[in-house]
Amino acid sequence: MTHTYTVTGMTCSGCEAKVKSNLLSVPNVVSAQVSKTDNTAIIEMDKHIPLADFQKALGGEASKYQISAPNHNETSDQTKSWFSTYKPILLIFGYILAITLLIQLSNQQFFWIQWMNHFMAGFFLVFSFFKFLNLKGFAESYAMYDIVAKKWKAWGYVYAFTELGLGIAYLIGFNPLATNIITVTVISVSIIGVLQSVLNKQKIKCACLGDVFNLPMSTITIIEDALMIGMSAGMLLWMI
Repeated sequence: MTHTYTVTGMTCSGCEAKVKSNLLSVPNVVSAQVSKTDNTAIIEMDKHIPLADFQKALGGEASKYQISAPNHNETSDQTKSWFSTYKPILLIFGYILAITLLIQLSNQQFFWIQWMNHFMAGFFLVFSFFKFLNLKGFAESYAMYDIVAKKWKAWGYVYAFTELGLGIAYLIGFNPLATNIITVTVISVSIIGVLQSVLNKQKIKCACLGDVFNLPMSTITIIEDALMIGMSAGMLLWMI
């Protein structure tokens, strides 16, 4: 995406060069065309970058260089960027939710336990599929933040097969008690590394969809894991 910004405070070619250099130092900026004559900066970026990040790169609020965006809505751009970034995972959840709900339409009434089993099956089968597209890449990415994979590199490979096994188990209704206990245990351990990364504001790629999509670690990952823990724990309580 490309946006045009207004930059004030440039008085010479040196200022122009400095502003351009500082803007190019911002992560995800592809190119920058700066003009002191027009007081503009045309910036091409891989994804939306908050205006505050550009101002910080120019020296902060106290800097003589001030950047503004009069021609576009910052809030709207951030929202569009968020949906663009997480589009793959949102689509997957949407598809799984829609399909599992459609299955319930064939019943005379809504069976919550059956729906949750189907949802969990779809979740694990689809997510393991993406991990198997590049199993080595997933294992390497997973070892960047998972507390077990950091110490035992092979856990990334085992985890992918565990997800596949859980997906099949939920689909065929194999030993529900053991299946849900394993799910709660595995995902609870997994979410620890996710929480640490998000709380420490580490910029790490989330490996939930393997090495196929470049998804950043965020609260979306926490919600995803928490949802799986909640569903499996709910089914355990129902069985007890």
